[in-house]
Order: sequence, then C-alpha cells, then structure tokens
Amino acid sequence: MSIQQTLLQKLANRQARVGIVGLGYVGLPLAVEFAEVGFHVIGLDLNTQKVATLNRGESYIPDIPTERLQPLVKSGRLHATTSYDDLRQVDTVSICVPTPLRKTKDPDMSFVIESVNAVAKIAHEGMLVVLESTTYPGTTDEIVVPELAHNGFRVGENIFIAFSPERIDPGNQHYGVRNTPKVVGGVTSACTEAAVALYGTAVNTVIPVSSPTSAEMVKLLENTFRAVNIGLVNEIAIMCDKLGVDVWEVIEAAKSKPFGFMPFYPGPGLGGHCIPVDPHYLSWKLKTLNYNARFIELASEINTSMPLYVLNKVMHALNDDCKALRGSKVVVLGVAYKRDVDDVRESPALDILSLLHERGAEVVYHDPYVPSVRLEGETHMESVAYSGELLQSADCVVVVTDHSSYDWGHVVDHSTLIVDTRHATHPHQGRARIVSL
Repeated sequence: MSIQQTLLQKLANRQARVGIVGLGYVGLPLAVEFAEVGFHVIGLDLNTQKVATLNRGESYIPDIPTERLQPLVKSGRLHATTSYDDLRQVDTVSICVPTPLRKTKDPDMSFVIESVNAVAKIAHEGMLVVLESTTYPGTTDEIVVPELAHNGFRVGENIFIAFSPERIDPGNQHYGVRNTPKVVGGVTSACTEAAVALYGTAVNTVIPVSSPTSAEMVKLLENTFRAVNIGLVNEIAIMCDKLGVDVWEVIEAAKSKPFGFMPFYPGPGLGGHCIPVDPHYLSWKLKTLNYNARFIELASEINTSMPLYVLNKVMHALNDDCKALRGSKVVVLGVAYKRDVDDVRESPALDILSLLHERGAEVVYHDPYVPSVRLEGETHMESVAYSGELLQSADCVVVVTDHSSYDWGHVVDHSTLIVDTRHATHPHQGRARIVSL
C-alpha cells in the first residue's frame, strides 16, 4: 500500500489525527466539525487564554456554543495546545492563521510564514498540510512548498500539500462549515485527492480545482466581487443623496427585476476579516506583474471614505438643529462590523468613533457584543447601557450596526435625531427624525 493510500484509508476510517493551527473564527469551527465526525483533533493557538478556555470546554466564539464544544473536549476528541511539538503525530494540518494588511496595503505574511516554518520542523512522511488563510495567488507554491519539500520529502508522493480557502461567515445562521461548499487545490493530483478526502468527511460538497493558485484566486474573486459591488452601491448612495432620491427605495425597486440584478446595500464602510483586506492581496500581487487592479483600487477608495461621509452627515444634521458637532453628545449604536457578532476587525465604526472624538464630540457607544474597544491613539472606550434615557439624552444617535437586540420602542418622540447608516430604523420613521445614507 502506498503512502497516499495509507493516508486515505486512515481518513476514511477516522483513524487519522487532525491538527488545526489557529483557533479563531475559522479554525475553531473547523476543529469542532472534524471532532464531531469522529477524528481526534489537536488545535494549536499561541494565545494561552484561548487554549485554557477551550480545554475547559468553554467557547469564546458565538458561532460555537459551549454546549456543542464541551462534549468534544470531555470525550478527548478535541484538545488545544500552544506547542507545535504536540502536532508531531498528527496526519493532517490545516493552517488557519490571520493574513492582515500592513498600513501600506501590502500583505503581512508573517503569521503564515511562522506557522509553515513551525509545521515544517515537525512534518513527517505521509502528512497532509493545507493552507486555509486567504492570501495572494502563488503563496502555496512560493512559501509552503519550498519550506516543506526538504529532508527527502517529495510532494505528492510522501508529503501532500494543498490550499483550501476558508469560507466562514461569522454570525450566519444558515451556512456553516458543513453546508458551505469547500474548494480544494492540491500541488499534485495526489495532493488534491488527499485534501478532498479530508474535507469530504466534514463538508457536504468539496470542489477540486486544478492547482493551489486557482484555489487562492477563487477566494479573492469572491471577496473582490463583494468589495467592488459594495463600493458601487456606496457611490450610488452618495449620488442619490445629491439628487434628493431615497437610495433604499431605488434598491428595493431595482431588486424586483428577476434577472440581471443582485442587490447590494450601502453602509458606513467595509469591515470584517475578508472583504476590506483580501482584494488588496490580489492588487499587490498584480503590481509585482506591472498591472494596476483599477476596480479594486477605486472600490477601496470609495469604501474607505464612507466613515468620513457619515461624519459629514452627522455634522449637517446637527447644523440643521443649530448645533455644532464639538460639544454635542453623540451616541453610536454598534461597533461590530456586522449585526449580532463580537468581531470588530476592520470595523468602520472604529473610524467613525475616532473621527467624532477628534472633532470634539462627546461620544459614547453601545454594543451588546463588544464591551470595550481601543481606538488609534490609545483611546479606550467602554460600552454604555442601552436605554431610552441614553437615546433621548443624545444630540444625535448614529446607527452603525443594527443589532437585533435594539429596542426601538425607546424612541418615543420626534426630538430624537438618528443618522442611520444601515436603514435599521426604517419601520420607526414616525417616531424620530431620520437622516439616512
């Protein structure tokens, strides 16, 4: 029996030991899914607090309830560690570490490089290594393969390497790891077959593509599509404002067309771990090939300007009330990048808070999922309690994230000024003065 056939057999009968590097929004749900189908899973994270919490059977991610995690930990199916030495005996490693951008908009590959280097030191014959972190096309071939293909390892024969982009959507109640199709591209056909066999145990549909580079490009296409269309609709919102047209009415009418149109909605900017970041990986890569990704750059310019647009909306609304922004009390509702999650990565609300603070507003925020935030310049803010008194004491309320827990019954009269960036208060327009995007 060949080395690949041995691995495939161990995956089929659940005797393989599965390793997950990075236990965040991507890695932990994946680890749980593998453990639930019968694998022994070892998750690695350098955050000692996360590891200790997980090993107590407690979840720190809303998408994974503690009630779902605890039985897996108690049974020994899922264990967390901070040491790569504990991964020496695993048969597969899925790398799910962050790939942020530097301030210059070029990729910060340090987490991937450190993880790959560490895995290479404990790699053994027959191991499958899959990179899941979103990155630029060519990363697997340029970084992962050279580091692992040493000490007699032959990719596709006695070690297997693939790329499979994560498709986690925090807070999504309908699509999780199991029912979201998984794209896989191996360095060789044997690598692809091994990766398909691994993910096929935990995911309903696995879609193989011809190479890691193709799989890397799939993820970037998905998120560039969204970033560009969000940039378009944000500019449409600005256009409608200048024309005196209700952008929400326009979108509602346009989406009645049963073909050739997909609705996107304006907002205060882009947030999250993917859409604001991933297209820049593609743009950066293309610059190395002397090509300018113009749609990506333009969409980024529009989307990153939206917090300033919201600020101007607030200032004009206060001005109509004969008030200056400086000294006015402004309540910001929601700092997570989308509703009903605790994720503030790249959240435009942080920029809005900073802009309001810098211009002298007396600004506070409420978010039921985010107890505190730290802004640039080391400004620390804590969430205040939500109440009718809070809303009515404000000169202006800015809705950035429309969490479902908000009780708009607190808005009881027309004295409440609301700058609504999410169309959250649409059913309550009779109870407040609404300024919409």
